[in-house]
Amino acid sequence: MTRPAFLIALTALALATSAFAQQAERHGDFIIHYNTMNTRLLAPEFARAYGLARDGNRALINIAVLRVRENELDEPVTARVSVSSSNLAGQRQDIELTEVQDQGAIYYLGSFRVRNEENMNFRVRVHPDGAARPHEFTFRQTVYAHD
Repeated sequence: MTRPAFLIALTALALATSAFAQQAERHGDFIIHYNTMNTRLLAPEFARAYGLARDGNRALINIAVLRVRENELDEPVTARVSVSSSNLAGQRQDIELTEVQDQGAIYYLGSFRVRNEENMNFRVRVHPDGAARPHEFTFRQTVYAHD
């Protein structure tokens, strides 16, 4: 499989998990899509290509920012993105993100440690290029470790 095929597979997986939590935030002319998943679910070739560890105790956050355009496909845009997470015990971690641009798609990927059935609070700050101001939002998700 080529890198674009892996991105399509990752996107399909993200869409499959969308029933579990709200997966998008609207910010003016932009929509911010996000999801998390255990890195063990990634194809080995994809993980290698993007320097991600396939580990049952690590999860991946994936963020994509699109400019909404009427009567056309939404346009991927670059952004300044930062993410932090905390568990219910208040342990906080900043998640380092890597920008991935591939065949017109733009993603921000970051991995972080998890414990099984851990309730995580995420704080996301996104400032899309061309936006007057950044957008901040939070979401909570239960993450799972995998063998």
